[in-house]
Amino acid sequence: MTDATAPLTSEIPITSNGTPNDAAEDDTFERDLKKMLQDGPNLNNSSAVQGGSGTTPTTVAPTPFSGVRLNSPTAPSQAQRSPSGPVPPPNPYVGSRLASTVKPPQYQAPGSTQELEDYEADEFAARPPPTAIEHHAEGGPPPQSMANAVSKIESIKNWSLKQIKCTRQILSERFGRGSRTVDLQLEAQIEVLRDTQRKYQQILRLARGMASHFYNVVQTQRALGDTFSACAETLQSQMQNSNYYNDLAQKSPELQEEFTYNAETQKALCKNGETLLGAINFFTSNVNTLVNKTMEDTLLTIRQYEQARVEYDAYRTDLEQLQLGPKDAAVQARMKDADSNFQAHKDKFDRLRGDVAVKLKFLEENKVKVMHKQLLLFHNAISAYFAGNQTALEATLKQFNIKLKSPGEENPSWLEE
Repeated sequence: MTDATAPLTSEIPITSNGTPNDAAEDDTFERDLKKMLQDGPNLNNSSAVQGGSGTTPTTVAPTPFSGVRLNSPTAPSQAQRSPSGPVPPPNPYVGSRLASTVKPPQYQAPGSTQELEDYEADEFAARPPPTAIEHHAEGGPPPQSMANAVSKIESIKNWSLKQIKCTRQILSERFGRGSRTVDLQLEAQIEVLRDTQRKYQQILRLARGMASHFYNVVQTQRALGDTFSACAETLQSQMQNSNYYNDLAQKSPELQEEFTYNAETQKALCKNGETLLGAINFFTSNVNTLVNKTMEDTLLTIRQYEQARVEYDAYRTDLEQLQLGPKDAAVQARMKDADSNFQAHKDKFDRLRGDVAVKLKFLEENKVKVMHKQLLLFHNAISAYFAGNQTALEATLKQFNIKLKSPGEENPSWLEE
């Protein structure tokens, strides 16, 4: 019987054929391996690892080590380990990884997770922003696109601020809380121009209505003249082909002549009506050019002038409010910007005011010349037509260089004109 106090040996009983015993031999090997690993070196140490149990080492052929399978008959014994040497501190997890399925705690760097996040945040904040070239190299938009985007954003910002200032100025003027710049003489001329345009538009509308109605009259006269001519031709053919109609024609010989006379009268009126219609169309065309092009161009400049006046008053009000406030460094910088904006809008306002004055002067001269010629044409043409003076009507058209378009004639191309 084996003594309980006898020390455990590292020998493994070998059978006659060189294979270990089954269960008992495996248990003995497990115990020896655990004890060896507890007393063995730390596998995480990069220094040379050697171990032994005090027994005489046995020379082992230098073959590459590919792992240990515990139940393998070729598992090395404690006597086959490396020679004894300096023993590093033991690692309790080496043996447990082989003998147990429990995983050791994962490795964590020194410091808590919050400290690591704070450190990364500080590093990111201290990092300088990338330049335009670096930003483009990292996959961002090119520098030119960035510059265009910044320019557009800045222009939208300035436009929004200007609209807010102008809206505030208009509301303050409507409610009587703000002051506005007024040029009494120029404002009176602008009001006269707008009133004149309204009256000329009324004349143009009525003249177009008259031309439309008179065109229908001319077409009716032409159709009536053709009908009279057809009736006269029918009577003439009937009188030649039938004795009955010859007797009827002898009783009323003047009927055919009356149809012919009325047909000629309507055709003459139709011709004079077309001449008068050409004069009226010429009149409406020139008045339309004066009202909707020449006057409208001047009124467009006037609207630009009025918008510039609102902007000028808005920036003037801002500058006056800053001048009444405290004079610290921030206010001084704002006053400098406000003064530069005020001067720019003042120059624009003065320039547009001069443009309006010049255009009003030339418009007045042009309006007098055009309307004098058109009113004279309209009077002479209407008088000659209703007086039945065809010669005077044709002379009026020649006087104003009006060429009538014959029926079926197409309008000339712009190259021919």
